[in-house]
Amino acid sequence: MFNNASILITGGTGSFGKKLTQTLLAKFKPKKIIIFSRDELKQFEMQQQFNHETMRYFIGDVRDKERILQACEGVDYVIHAAALKQVPAAEYNPTECIKTNIGGAENVIRAALANRVKKVIALSTDKAACPVNLYGATKLASDKLFVAANNMAAGKAMFSVVRYGNVVGSRGSVVPFFKQWLDEGNKSLPITDKSMTRFWITLQQGVDFVLTNFSRMQGGEIFVPKIPSVKITDLAHAIAPGVPTTIIGIRPGEKLHETMCPLDDSHLTLEFHDHYVITPTIKMFRDVHFEKNAIDERGKKVYQGFDYSSGTNPEFLSVEAIRDLHASVDL
Repeated sequence: MFNNASILITGGTGSFGKKLTQTLLAKFKPKKIIIFSRDELKQFEMQQQFNHETMRYFIGDVRDKERILQACEGVDYVIHAAALKQVPAAEYNPTECIKTNIGGAENVIRAALANRVKKVIALSTDKAACPVNLYGATKLASDKLFVAANNMAAGKAMFSVVRYGNVVGSRGSVVPFFKQWLDEGNKSLPITDKSMTRFWITLQQGVDFVLTNFSRMQGGEIFVPKIPSVKITDLAHAIAPGVPTTIIGIRPGEKLHETMCPLDDSHLTLEFHDHYVITPTIKMFRDVHFEKNAIDERGKKVYQGFDYSSGTNPEFLSVEAIRDLHASVDL
């Protein structure tokens, strides 16, 4: 699919964009990979790492509809990863988060439609399910926009969403924070709550899941991978054995447990062998039988009242498994 194709990655200088670029160059022979982001320094640094002849670097902001329209010219596939993601920052700067995460999503959709892009996948977050913070609320709105865009496209393009949890070692995540905290000489790790849990996925797993879903998608799905959970206390013990913890309380906009498939969407949720699909709440312009995807994988409806939460997830990583996972990931 990606051989001889032009691929646009919004927010492409982030952790996900770099790993995605690395994977595309290693596994395929794309015609062009366009990195679209607003930070010239990060683009310069990424150019030093990825200077392949297929690479293109566009400085721009998804808030700028004319620039993203220009960036989508001749593009076959779009991965929309650009977002303001820091929960406390979004709480204090709500308008800025709305402009990027909702207005930017609308601009990407309109640019993709205008340029007849074949397929678009937008990255979402577990915080978009039953959101309690502004970041999650904006990503839920973004998810709805991308699902509804299939009716605007009327078959000329496909739009789907990938939703997953915390990424091991990504920029701004808890593990680099813990390590920096200890490097600064602190003698204990700050823990929000002893019962807190999170979904856990590696960057490579996230990238592979997104790329696979380009083949699976029929338009309108929210794809959710089956991934393990971790207890925040186990994570602390894995990263810093023997270091005491200090309970500091939940920060603005935080949950004790994250959800990826809400109970109220159980009537829309299908289970496949390694993932779930949340089907659209709205009637689509064409009949799609989501129980069988585009590569003939078959799913089945979950039971009424099902939810997929990090707190009740049947799979938890042990301290040893967390430690092994982090040792295998380049942080």
